[in-house]
Amino acid sequence: MSLRVALITGGAVRVGRAIVCAFADRGYAVAIHANRSVEQANALAAELSERGVSTLVVPAELREETAVREMVDKVHAHFGRLDVLVNSAAIWSPRPLEEVTADEVRNNFEINSLATFVACQQAGLKMARQSTGGAIINIGDWSVARPYVDYAAYFPSKGTIPAMTRMFAVELSRRNPRVRVNAILPGPVIFPPDLPEAARRQAIASTLVQRAGTPENVAHAAVFLVENDFVTGVCLPVDGGRTISS
Repeated sequence: MSLRVALITGGAVRVGRAIVCAFADRGYAVAIHANRSVEQANALAAELSERGVSTLVVPAELREETAVREMVDKVHAHFGRLDVLVNSAAIWSPRPLEEVTADEVRNNFEINSLATFVACQQAGLKMARQSTGGAIINIGDWSVARPYVDYAAYFPSKGTIPAMTRMFAVELSRRNPRVRVNAILPGPVIFPPDLPEAARRQAIASTLVQRAGTPENVAHAAVFLVENDFVTGVCLPVDGGRTISS
């Protein structure tokens, strides 16, 4: 059997980096997408290559549909197959509702929603033509169900992820039942660098486990969703119970 291949968008930093490392540890060849973090992506690829991992860095501006399609095509052409896609790249920044512009909302949709759609479409149809199928994982956000203030441009874009995940699970299974699509909805795992300490403590206190999560918690969930071949169309909270905490 040929080497399995995983493409992770936003794979150079934070949660994406942890997911790249998790699949590399399990014997996958990894394609690391980056835009502003190409230098970090190259450094990670070099580090993994020293361990014998087959790597490819694929720079792409996710706002551009052609760039997203070419990214997937390049990975598939380089390795000859694509087994896993993880849509981890995203943007978010705090801004009072009064200052949010239509352009900012549009920008969030282009990266957090539309790029995810195009990547799922392009990769999913390639997976559907493989006898082995494939697995797609979208990274959403637990808090689309309980939005907090100052992220009005971000939440609508992330709110599309559950519906998109279920839609692609249905569509792609009709073409090849071995193609599965799931989502992970992380909770307090990565905090914005400018988040006040009081808000950080409040987020942690709102979990049932009374601690922050780690990028590795999300990566572990990604591996589970790929390895369990009887799970599809699922949006899995990885949030320490924050979704149901009172």
